[in-house]
Amino acid sequence: MEINGKRMMERVRELGEIGKDAEGRRTRLAASDEDKAGRDKVVEWMKDAELKVVVDRIGNIFGIWETEENKEKKPIMIGSHIDSVIDAGQYDGCIGVIGGIEVIKRLQETGVKTERPIVVGVFTNEEGVRYSPDMMGSLVYAGGMDIEKVLKTVGTDGTILGEELKRIGYDGTVEPGFLQPEAFVEYHIEQGPIMDVEGIQIGAVENLQGIHWQRVTIEGAANHAGTTPTKLRVDAGLAAAKVNVFLRNLVEQSGGVATVGTIEFEPNAVNVIPSKAVFTVDLRNPKKEKLDADEKALAEYFKELEETDKVKIITERMTEFDPVLFDEEIVEKIEAAAEKRGLSTKSMTSGAGQDAQMLARICPTAMIFVPSVKGISHNPEEYTPDENVIEGANVFLDVVGELAGEK
Repeated sequence: MEINGKRMMERVRELGEIGKDAEGRRTRLAASDEDKAGRDKVVEWMKDAELKVVVDRIGNIFGIWETEENKEKKPIMIGSHIDSVIDAGQYDGCIGVIGGIEVIKRLQETGVKTERPIVVGVFTNEEGVRYSPDMMGSLVYAGGMDIEKVLKTVGTDGTILGEELKRIGYDGTVEPGFLQPEAFVEYHIEQGPIMDVEGIQIGAVENLQGIHWQRVTIEGAANHAGTTPTKLRVDAGLAAAKVNVFLRNLVEQSGGVATVGTIEFEPNAVNVIPSKAVFTVDLRNPKKEKLDADEKALAEYFKELEETDKVKIITERMTEFDPVLFDEEIVEKIEAAAEKRGLSTKSMTSGAGQDAQMLARICPTAMIFVPSVKGISHNPEEYTPDENVIEGANVFLDVVGELAGEK
């Protein structure tokens, strides 16, 4: 059995047109008008596949395929997200949602019955651009955050998440977690260069890096850039630069990755020594003990820097997700399905956070990767050839069919 590759790729491109501005920048931030337009299109495709559409209170959308014979059994859940970063590509998250609908559609068209229901999920605010934290919808669904608190989240634009979900018509009534999955599988692009460089067609994702985010504020003293000698400066900007260099050296030893992704200075003037630097630190590592050790080393460095540079350093925790191990049996099924179709496969670690890591809290979970050309993602140049997307969707079809008890 094969998925309808033509239909799937047409839908990937159609969804990819939603949210483009006059300059062609594709942006669908969570609970925005553009997100609503994308959601409406996905719901249309779910209804085309005769799925029962349910929206929970955090705005997660579920397309449910069940029969009288199997509706009492736990479902196999699949899916991903369609919200995007600013100026995004068209594959991240979207192929998992569209591929999920396509899997069910093909099973229906070929007359296949399953022993378990299959549910496609579209999770709210995976990217975390407008509202924090990222992977919010799946985290709430898995019981990791209180729904009442989350709905009061204030966005970067001052909006309230719950109010925005209501405004766009996706403030559902059912409680998150209303369905307990038997298993969850997410189909996704790699978002990194490994598969492309090595010529691998299918990634069987066996684990996912831990992710720790914090916001750091360094307070110094503003002064004249021309008249203040170097040895008399209390330079918040210099201290921030030292932290960035320290992080690079740190993760080169631990095997993790670190990113200072945002930074702001005050007063932010060309001829004034910065009195304040506010920046974010993104630390990642697939091994919890190494991630924790990196955090400890960074905290110790902050104390040292306060002494040497006479600054004050304040830290604020933003996100803390530990590494996740996926289900070995599902990973083996992915590898077997790929090999049966004559496709090269590799066991992999996901470097990016994914909705699957949250669902792994409540059920056996794994992911299927297809390559990202040059490893580009979160960028309009993000690209996976149609052939690779279709190959991955066929493996997805095989694995979901087996998990659901295809008969």
